[in-house]
Order: sequence, then structure tokens, then C-alpha cells
Amino acid sequence: MKIFIFKSEARPDLRAFGGDLVGGRLPSQFSPWHAIGSIAADHEPPYNLSRQVIETAINDCGYQLWRVTKKASDGE
Repeated sequence: MKIFIFKSEARPDLRAFGGDLVGGRLPSQFSPWHAIGSIAADHEPPYNLSRQVIETAINDCGYQLWRVTKKASDGE
């Protein structure tokens, strides 16, 4: 399965994985969503996230949400 990565404009720290390029099943309360990348079927997701968990969530509810956290060393 090719996985698409989206960023929420409403919540800049929120990301989502979806199964289609338009993000048709992403939660509307965090829209608009912008596609920012994709993961080929033979590649692993970023940040050591489990491909199996992501694919199961996409098959069950259409998406998987995750948050990006800033490192303490970033000074922010």
C-alpha cells in the first residue's frame, strides 16, 4: 500500500497518514489538509512508526493521526 502524508493547517503539529492523495477520509475538524509526501509500499514510515499499525488504521477508519514534537534542543 502506498501511504500519503498530510499536514493540518488548523493544527500545525498534526500530521495524518491516508490511503489516497486527496485525503478524502481525513477528519474535517483539522482541515484543511495538505499532502506533504508519500511512502512507497517498499519503504518504512518516518520516526520508526509501524507500517502495519498505519495500514490497519487506514483500512479500518481511513487515516492515522500523529503529532510532530519539537526537540528541547530546538530552543522553542
